[in-house]
Amino acid sequence: MKILVPVKRVVDYNVKVRVKPDQTGVDLANVKMSMNPFCEIAVEEAIRLKEKGVASEIVAVSIGPAQAQETIRTALAMGADRGILIQTDETVEPLAVAKLLKAVVEEEGPELVLLGKQAIDDDANQTGQMLAALLDWPQGTFASKVEIADGKATVTREIDGGLQTIALQMPAIITTDLRLNEPRYASLPNIMKAKRKPIDTKAPADYGVDIANRLQVLKVAEPAKREAGVKVESVAELVDKLKNEAGVI
Repeated sequence: MKILVPVKRVVDYNVKVRVKPDQTGVDLANVKMSMNPFCEIAVEEAIRLKEKGVASEIVAVSIGPAQAQETIRTALAMGADRGILIQTDETVEPLAVAKLLKAVVEEEGPELVLLGKQAIDDDANQTGQMLAALLDWPQGTFASKVEIADGKATVTREIDGGLQTIALQMPAIITTDLRLNEPRYASLPNIMKAKRKPIDTKAPADYGVDIANRLQVLKVAEPAKREAGVKVESVAELVDKLKNEAGVI
């Protein structure tokens, strides 16, 4: 079984994001970039499936600038077999990403697409669902456990009411949640081996996909600063403040 794992290059989760002075977007100058954490979880799960003998090949695909090769190399160092970079310097919205991934799926023929439930830069949480709709494949989102056997994927999903377990007929789309696994660190020997693994570079035009943006960002602003809390001497004072100052009761 071949597994396709889309990975995204984002601002590292340890970096404090800065907004540009003109509020047109996020300042990416001299900012550390890394693989989206949810994508790391997807790569790790694909590797574990391969280690169990369920999968035979893992293909990592990324859409972005030339520097996104580094993100693919990270996936290769973790254990993916080869990579595909769809190179573009344009901002690609979730629908365009889903259309490009659909074209890659049709070309590669994987039985499973494992991807993060969302990216930490835009928090869109749309690509997996859109891809499933375009391919007309069953989907299991927010997966905290995945088991594959007899041509079916059993997915435990995290929902508002607790956990939900569903069975998907392969081929399928699965999006990963935080509690699915703990991604491994790439060892130095594997990092060196990853440099020799192949990465094919493509362009959106190669797949006949229009990536023109349908949305316009009007303004990007930092969240309002939190006010300092206050200490109260008694429950009565707390109730009074909640009622008369906060107005929540």
